[in-house]
Amino acid sequence: MWGYLGAVIGAGFASGQEIMQFFVRYGDAGAMGALFSLVLFALCGGFLMHLAHRHKVSNYQDLLLIMGGSSISRVIDLGLACFLFLGISTMLSASGAVFHEHLHLPKNLGIATAYLAVLIALLAGKKGLVYSYNILVPIKIVLLLIISAYAAFHVPPVNPAVMTAFVHTPMKLDWLLAAFLYVAYNFALAMVVLVEYQSLTTPKKGIIGAVYGGLLLGILIIMMFLALNRYLPVVFHYQVPMLFVAGQLSPAAKLVYSLVLWVGIITTAIANAYGITQRVAHLIGIRYNLCLLCCLTLAVPVATQSFSSLVGHIYPAFGVLGLSILAMVLYWGGKDIIGEIYYNIKNFRHREC
Repeated sequence: MWGYLGAVIGAGFASGQEIMQFFVRYGDAGAMGALFSLVLFALCGGFLMHLAHRHKVSNYQDLLLIMGGSSISRVIDLGLACFLFLGISTMLSASGAVFHEHLHLPKNLGIATAYLAVLIALLAGKKGLVYSYNILVPIKIVLLLIISAYAAFHVPPVNPAVMTAFVHTPMKLDWLLAAFLYVAYNFALAMVVLVEYQSLTTPKKGIIGAVYGGLLLGILIIMMFLALNRYLPVVFHYQVPMLFVAGQLSPAAKLVYSLVLWVGIITTAIANAYGITQRVAHLIGIRYNLCLLCCLTLAVPVATQSFSSLVGHIYPAFGVLGLSILAMVLYWGGKDIIGEIYYNIKNFRHREC
């Protein structure tokens, strides 16, 4: 569960910008989109862990090979590897932005702090990934829930006429497409982390944990949707709208939310760094720790670029990969589950006869 939550709730999620773009801008229909994402996150998480345990795979490359065959899996794996590496740079840059814009400290200090945090967390390999998530993610989730729930339920609602004037006027089902794209966009990175838990859990615990993680993700999306709606249309003018919301509650809440945002950055950076490191180390046959150090160091020069610029160039292209992975998980997971249900019904009828 913590691996799923940690991979998805990164800088974009915690900032509130993703929730604004994919849900809030669609007005009332965005609420239905948030509910749809809850169901899809839970369903896909459960399907993924079912497939990982059934085929006994502990890395995403083997699962891609099973689902897509050698040709398709190679293309997706290459694209995913590029994104994971660039994702490290993006998260290091995000840390620098938080230090510079909100803590009034040098950007390079933020990059260096994130670099060291990720390096220390992952020196122990898979155990480091799991332990860091088990410590950092619950802290992040609790603080995020408290602040978003308080803003959602203790702030007077915005005038509906004002809200309507500033939200996107949707076509019939574009809110549904936005929600589907949002889940697809985030699920590819979550897959990298979730599959690693196969060797650490039983099938039942793994599937239930992934489903619970998806449900909690959906609840967080709904809470943040409600919180951001309370401050329309002002929040449309902020790159980090949830930090603005926290600042409206109190200076202490803003400081706490800055911590939430930074922890979100670190957990996403950990997922990216682990995914690319174990991939490259296995591919070229060098030691994991040396490969980790090289990947992080090579990501630093790109991290000096603007955070918003990196997000704008890197993340849209990743949506295509996310859709491909989501479609394969839904197809193969659904096929397996339906097949098992049919087999059980057939056996039950045979015993009855």
